[in-house]
Amino acid sequence: MTYRVCFVCTGNICRSPMAESVFRARVAEAGLDGLVEVDSAGTGGWHEGDGADPRTVAVLQENGYDTDHTARQFDPAWFARLDLVIALDSGHLRALRRMAPTERDADKVRLLRSYDPAAGDDPDVPDPYYGNADGFDDCLRMVEAASTGLLTAVREHMEGRAA
Repeated sequence: MTYRVCFVCTGNICRSPMAESVFRARVAEAGLDGLVEVDSAGTGGWHEGDGADPRTVAVLQENGYDTDHTARQFDPAWFARLDLVIALDSGHLRALRRMAPTERDADKVRLLRSYDPAAGDDPDVPDPYYGNADGFDDCLRMVEAASTGLLTAVREHMEGRAA
């Protein structure tokens, strides 16, 4: 049974496609390709059909990640097929939980940095869109740091479902 994870930010051109690419690479490295499906979306549809921000693409390519992406808006109907919905900041977390059709669906929503013990009291991945290239580098470092803990959690969930 496939485990499905969707990363969500505002417009689906910066943070969530970055998280999708990084986590997809971690899944492949762990030998879970085909068992874990990874995608992303935005809370809004402003950039639907667009590729990732060129600065996101550049940072991903510089660090050896896949950059194929087309932006789309999160559809609340997807909750039924998703196991985990990963919000990139607290605003996305609140928006996604409001969209959730049931309490069970709302419980599927988590903050990405909650999987990084070093995040401390700073649960958000800041939006790099209006800043310079350094913000995209910082975003990548945060995403990479949280991806290790997220992969551990996904493995535990998958083992729990198989038991």
